[in-house]
Amino acid sequence: MGKLGKKARKFAKKNLQSVLRQRRKNKAFLSKKKSFSRDDQRPGKDKLDDTLDHSKGRNTDVEDVGDTSLDAVFTKDDSDMFADISDSDGYLSEDSSCPHVVGSEIGKSLEGNKLFSSLSTQNEKIYKDLAMQKKKLNRLRKKDPEFSKFLKNYKGIENSQNGNMYSDEDEESKKVIHLVDNNEAAEDKGKLFTSSAINLWCQLVKEEHSSSAFVCLLNAYRAACHYGAESLVHQIQNSETFCSILMFVLSEADDIFRRQLQISLVNCKKETILELQNTSKWQTIKPFVKSYFRSTLFLLDQVADSDILNFALNRLRASLIFFAVFPSLLHRLIKTTVHLWATGGGILSSTSFQIIRDVAVLFSVDYFDTCIAKTFVAYMAQSRVSKILNNRHLLFLANCIVEICSLDVQNSSRKVLDSISQLSRILRWGLQTKKKEVLKKICSWEYANCIDLWVRFISVNIQDHDLQPLLFRIIQLINGVACMFTGSRYLPLRFKCIQWLNNLSTSSGIFIPVASYVLDVLEIDNVKEGGKLGNALDFSTVLRLPKSCLKSKTFQEECLSSAIEQLSFHFSQWSYHISFPELATIPLFYLRKFHDRTSAESLRRTVKRLIDQIEQNVNFVQKRRDEVVFSPKDHQSVETFLQLEKSGKNASFTQYYQSILERAALRSLYKENISSLKQKKSKRKRGQLIENSRDEGSGADPALNAAAANGTAGFKGNERRTPKVKRM
Repeated sequence: MGKLGKKARKFAKKNLQSVLRQRRKNKAFLSKKKSFSRDDQRPGKDKLDDTLDHSKGRNTDVEDVGDTSLDAVFTKDDSDMFADISDSDGYLSEDSSCPHVVGSEIGKSLEGNKLFSSLSTQNEKIYKDLAMQKKKLNRLRKKDPEFSKFLKNYKGIENSQNGNMYSDEDEESKKVIHLVDNNEAAEDKGKLFTSSAINLWCQLVKEEHSSSAFVCLLNAYRAACHYGAESLVHQIQNSETFCSILMFVLSEADDIFRRQLQISLVNCKKETILELQNTSKWQTIKPFVKSYFRSTLFLLDQVADSDILNFALNRLRASLIFFAVFPSLLHRLIKTTVHLWATGGGILSSTSFQIIRDVAVLFSVDYFDTCIAKTFVAYMAQSRVSKILNNRHLLFLANCIVEICSLDVQNSSRKVLDSISQLSRILRWGLQTKKKEVLKKICSWEYANCIDLWVRFISVNIQDHDLQPLLFRIIQLINGVACMFTGSRYLPLRFKCIQWLNNLSTSSGIFIPVASYVLDVLEIDNVKEGGKLGNALDFSTVLRLPKSCLKSKTFQEECLSSAIEQLSFHFSQWSYHISFPELATIPLFYLRKFHDRTSAESLRRTVKRLIDQIEQNVNFVQKRRDEVVFSPKDHQSVETFLQLEKSGKNASFTQYYQSILERAALRSLYKENISSLKQKKSKRKRGQLIENSRDEGSGADPALNAAAANGTAGFKGNERRTPKVKRM
C-alpha cells in the first residue's frame, strides 16, 4: 500500500501540476471573458483597454484584420447620406393652351396622393376599398349593357355610386372619390406622342422659345427615358419619334437653361449658380432642370446601348454646373458614372471618367473625397477575380484613379498612407499566424492591384511632392510580400514585386536592391532542362501557378525571360553610375554559374549575351572612372559622372535594354493574341451549346425560344426591343 501511494505521489507530481495549471489558465480566461462582457457598457473602457494592451506589449493592430476589406479605409467616411429626399419623379404640369395636348391629369393625381397621405390610416383603407368596388362596378357596366340600363333606371344606386350617399361624411371623402374618377379618366385617355406633335413642339421651342412646348417635350422625354421600365400612361408612336425626343432634348436642354438664366458656357462657375438659386429666374426654371436631370439619370441606369450612353453623358457633362443646386442628384450622377467607368470599356469608360474628373475639379471641396472613394471601391470590385482577363482595362482604371488623386496630392496622400498601413497590418498578421486564408488574401489580385495602384501614385508625384514616408512604407511592404512567397508557384507575384521596386527606384532616383530577388529565380530547382513543352504562360495575368506547369519548358523559358527583363531594367537605371562595377560583381558571379550549369542552348545563349553586355558596361565605366580626379566624398561630382553620355543614350547596354523591351512587347502581343483566340473559341463553344439547347427545347416552349433568339437590346430588363438613336 505504501508502495502504491509512492507511485501515485510520483505520478501526481509529474502530471497533475500541468493539469492544474491548464485548469487555472482556462478559469482565468473564462473569468476574463465574463468580466469583459459584463463591462462592455462601462464608459471609458476602450481607452483603458488600449492603455493596458500597450503596457503589456500586446500588438492589437494584428488581431482583427482578417475580415477587413481593403477598401474600408475609403468607405468609412463615405456613405449615401445624400439620398434623394426631394419630390417624387413625376410629370410636369402642362399648359392647356399648348397645341396637340390633352388636358393633363398628372397634377390632379399628385394632389390626390397628398390628400391620401393627409387622411388617417383607417379612413384611407376605407376609401381604397371604396375605390376598388367602384372600379369593379365600372368594369361590370362595360361588360354587361343590361346592367348599365338597370343602373340608369334606378338613380338611387347611380347616385350612391357617384358619392351622394356619403353626403354626411366630411369633404375629404368627396374629394377622394372625385380624384378616383379623375385618375380613371386619365388612365382611359392616355397620351400618345406622335411625330407631328414632337416636330411642332421642337419648332416652337427653337423659333419662339415656347415654355409650354418645352414642358411638353420634357414630359415626352421622361416617357422615353422610362420606356419599358414601368407601365406608363403616355405612349410613343414609333422608333423615329423616340429618337427625335431623345436627340432634341439632350442637344438643346443645356442651351435653353443657359438662355433662360442668361449665363455663358465659358466663364460659368459653381458660385454663379448658387447665387442665382434665390432669384425668380431660377425658381421658374428649376423644375425643368430637375426633370431633365432625373430623366437622364434614369436613362443611364436603364439603357445598354453604348452610343446612347456616350451621347447622354456628354450632354450631362455640358450641364454639370447646374448639379451644384441638387446635391442628391449629383451623388446619383457620381454613382452612375463610376459604375459605367468601371464596367464599361473604350469610349464609354473614358467619357464617364471625364465627368468624374470634372466633378472632382468643380466641386473639389465637397466631392473630391467622394470621387476617390467611389472609384477606388469600384476598382477593388473589378480586382476581386481569380484571373485577369482584361489587363488593359484594369491598367486604365488605375491610371484614372492616379490622375484624380494627383489633383490634390496632399489630401490624397493621407488616404494612401492609411491604405498602405492597412496592407501592412494584413501582411504582419499573415507573417505571425501563417493561416491559409490570410495567405490567400495577400496573394490575391485585390491585394496586388492595391499595391500597384499606390506604386503608380507615388511614382507619378514623388518628384514634385514630399512623399518619402509613403515611399519607405511601400518599399517595406513589397519586400515583405516578396520574402513571404518564395516558392516556384508564386514566381509571378515575385516578379511583380521586383517590377514595383524597379519602378519606384526609377521615379525616385533612390537605389533599391532587387538583384538578389531576381537571382533567386535562377537557383530554383525547377528551372532546368527537361519536361514537356507545356501551355503558354503569361505571368501578367496570374499570381499563383498550378503545380502541373512547374517542370515544363514553357515555364523555364518564361522564368528566364522575366528574370532577364527585370535584371536588365535594374542595371539600365545605374549603367552610367560610378559604382556600376561594384553593383554588377555578385550578379555576374551568379549568371556565370547558371550559364555553366544549364545545358539548354537557347538559355545559355540568352544568358551569355546578358553577361557580355554587363561586362562591356563594367569595362566602360571602369575606364572612365580611372580618368577622374575627384574623390568619392565629392558627391556633386559623383552625381554628374557620365551625365553627358547618359543623355545621349548611345552606350552599348542602353541599346541592349531597348532590344529587350522590344522583344518583351512582341511576347506580350503574342500572348494577347493567344488569349483572344481562346476566348473566341470558348464563346463559339458556348454559342453552339446554346443553339443545341434551343433546338432541343424548341418543342417544349416556343415563347422561350423566341425570347432567346431576339434577346434584349437597348434597355436593361426590357421585354420590348428599344429603338436605337440615330446620329445627327
